[in-house]
Amino acid sequence: MTEETNELFWRTRNDSSTLAQPRVFIRVFLEPGRLDAAIAFYERLTGTPADGRFSFQTLRLAMVGSFLLIEGSAEDLTPFRPTTGTLLVDDVRPYHDRLLAAGAEIFQPLQPVPTGAGFSARHPDGTRVEYVHHRPRPDGR
Repeated sequence: MTEETNELFWRTRNDSSTLAQPRVFIRVFLEPGRLDAAIAFYERLTGTPADGRFSFQTLRLAMVGSFLLIEGSAEDLTPFRPTTGTLLVDDVRPYHDRLLAAGAEIFQPLQPVPTGAGFSARHPDGTRVEYVHHRPRPDGR
């Protein structure tokens, strides 16, 4: 992460281990330079302030209510568009194991991500879902 994106990395709740049920995110894909305007729109729409902002690879992301805003070039967004949504869960490992046992395909392996850990799976019906959990970083974010 660059120093600029590191300054923009924040979450109001940086540990999802106490979630009683998954938080479901609808993915919204944005062209470069549109993230700030989209945050303002979705905050007005939902009456909910953004509660996280971070970078992943070349993408910039923000969380507003049930929306995960993802900004990047068309080329950078291409591999992420087929994924239906994101589930923020208490712990990704049990989901990973249950999905494998149920015949799902893990197409992005369980790995550390800037916010904690995650993976992506193709369910037996073809639905593609990203599973992530959030954990505090050493800098507290």
